[in-house]
Amino acid sequence: MGIDAASQPATGSAADFVPPHPTLSRLREAAAGCRGCHLWVDATQTVFGEGPRTADLMLVGEQPGDQEDRQGHPFVGPSGRLLDEGLEAAGIDRRRVYVTNAVKHFKFVRIELTRRRLHKKPNAAEVRACHPWLEEEIRLIKPRVIVTLGATAAQALLGPKFKVTERRGLAVPSEWAETVIATVHPSSVLRAPGDAREEARRAFFADLKRVGKLLRNGGKGE
Repeated sequence: MGIDAASQPATGSAADFVPPHPTLSRLREAAAGCRGCHLWVDATQTVFGEGPRTADLMLVGEQPGDQEDRQGHPFVGPSGRLLDEGLEAAGIDRRRVYVTNAVKHFKFVRIELTRRRLHKKPNAAEVRACHPWLEEEIRLIKPRVIVTLGATAAQALLGPKFKVTERRGLAVPSEWAETVIATVHPSSVLRAPGDAREEARRAFFADLKRVGKLLRNGGKGE
């Protein structure tokens, strides 16, 4: 991209870029210039969260993927299409949901001799550096229910020892919202072997259907 990373070194935290008295629009504008970690150097752009300020439901993924990085919007690639299908099946209108990621820049490795960019999991320092953006999003929106998609998002909000495999689909008490529910990231469904993919899809949709029931029952469960 022609950027000299050394001229604008990472500060170690997005907190250095959060504006005073933030609104969602001010946060989005400030995040576009975030240098809290080094991921901005290779990414096309910051991909900030999107959705209504009054959303009852917030979905938190890991990080933008290739298409999200190119288009500048969260969950618009293959994972986003599967998520949209799951939300529709659960009776949840995505237009009323706030969708974001724990990390706002795409981390990837390039495949030799091709133009492909392969997703690489963000490390703990990168998640911590980006966390102030997510904190501010939650503080402003005050969602009743937060759904974390995948281990990175779940551990960003529920601690490094949290295991999605052990508490998937269960309502977890949290400081962040009345209810936090962890499930898998839709990309894991797409990566499942052919003979297991349909079962993974059904299980993911079942988790979202439980979230839909929770929202319709005022956050009180079934």
